[in-house]
Amino acid sequence: MDFRLTQDQIDLRDAVRDYLAGEHGPEVLRRLDVEGGRDAALWQGLIGMGLGGLLVAEAHGGLGLGLVEAALVAVELGRANVSEPIADTALVAAPLLPAAHQAAIAAGTLKVALAHPVNPWIADLAGADLVLAGGTTVAPPASPTPLDSVDPLRRLYAPLPAVADDDALLERAALITAAQLIGAAEQMLTLATDYAKTREQFGQPIGGFQAIKHHLATVAVKLEFARPLLWRAAWALEQGHARAALHVSHAKVAATDTAVLAAETAIQVHGAMGYTYEVDLHFWMKRGWALAGAWGDRAFHQHRLAAAVLDGDMTLDPDATFASDILLQAS
Repeated sequence: MDFRLTQDQIDLRDAVRDYLAGEHGPEVLRRLDVEGGRDAALWQGLIGMGLGGLLVAEAHGGLGLGLVEAALVAVELGRANVSEPIADTALVAAPLLPAAHQAAIAAGTLKVALAHPVNPWIADLAGADLVLAGGTTVAPPASPTPLDSVDPLRRLYAPLPAVADDDALLERAALITAAQLIGAAEQMLTLATDYAKTREQFGQPIGGFQAIKHHLATVAVKLEFARPLLWRAAWALEQGHARAALHVSHAKVAATDTAVLAAETAIQVHGAMGYTYEVDLHFWMKRGWALAGAWGDRAFHQHRLAAAVLDGDMTLDPDATFASDILLQAS
């Protein structure tokens, strides 16, 4: 198996990471929290980076890339705690829409909200031009009912009535959500590690104490095990693999567990300050909690995995796990 990223994938990831580090830092999150959570200039910046057309064919003004690249970008969106609906619109909805809509998404002139019965809410419904629901598109309601979220930068609204199930939407959205959870976990680990290097106790940085090191190392190991599951799920979904849905569920469970552990550990490392608004950590902590329940919570995806193993024909042995038809190139 070759789990390495290609140079083009690395360049894409690094370009998005560098851009967001310069344009979407904690000071921007605090401003958005005061101003309402959305900024047209930030949206245009993301479109200018080419993210709107990431999965759109070149013939329609896009980059024509695949789901592995989309997952890489979604990780960086999670790392930067981006709240603009670029993930839902460009990384989930675009490939499921007609060419004309894809071209509009690539140009940044169309925003799409996602409706599915697995979620008791719709994100960014008020600012959407279309709603993708049950395999078709509908117009958003004129006056959607806002809902509260644990995450102050998420904009949630009451769901539409009687939305039909849509497997393609669920799998893509769960995958991109898992990727954002991985990114949030990475950032929480970074914040905790940086704090441990500067916060002193008993005359030395707390990062020098073995207990702190072990907690941070546990999160780092959890991330190392979760990332390959994400890349495998992205590749399997792109290729139409027979068990792609199970790979997505596996990735979502692992990403959820990693983000929750990262949040708990980062809070502990920060001590009593970890819960407070004054510490930047709370933005990523709350995003992790919010996304953990989005597009199928842990119980939902564990049930799908358990059903395949206990009630289905899924074989658990090396020949099945490392079968040639799930080889992929990722990292």
